[in-house]
Amino acid sequence: MKIRHPSLQKGFTLVELLIVVVILGVLAAIAIPQFSASTDDSKVAALDSTLSNLRTAIELYYQQHGHYPSSVAAGGSFGAINTEAAFRDQLVNYTSAAGAASVTKDATYKYGPYLKKSTIPADPITNSTAVVVVTAGTLGLTTTDTTGGWKFDNKTGQLINNNTTNSYHTR
Repeated sequence: MKIRHPSLQKGFTLVELLIVVVILGVLAAIAIPQFSASTDDSKVAALDSTLSNLRTAIELYYQQHGHYPSSVAAGGSFGAINTEAAFRDQLVNYTSAAGAASVTKDATYKYGPYLKKSTIPADPITNSTAVVVVTAGTLGLTTTDTTGGWKFDNKTGQLINNNTTNSYHTR
């Protein structure tokens, strides 16, 4: 029978454990920024996709009506001209040839809806669904455009991300 002596037990030394901890720290320092970069990349990809889908809906509306959403009143209880409400209502409801909106489809309201959901998609960067409608004919961001969401020019049909605090607004 072998007798064990406490001084003969094998194990890791303090130096070996410190080396392993330092190596794990270096690997973590290299890997973590890669994960955050991929998160930013996915937000940018989602923004590109959402902008593309919204622009497609806006262009289809234009092809069927001859004007962009919100450039005419949506009519009834729907938004007045040049408003976020008119923009939303004309894209998510049925519309007449003149652009009047209705929640039900009939012979008059035979166009649309241009978006499948009953709301404007959220901006993936800030998660805002706000739409700022402008009628300037040129769309530009100002220093006050930091709320996120969308900025839409109903004369040109241009749609951009309404946020100057990051580099995503140029998409």
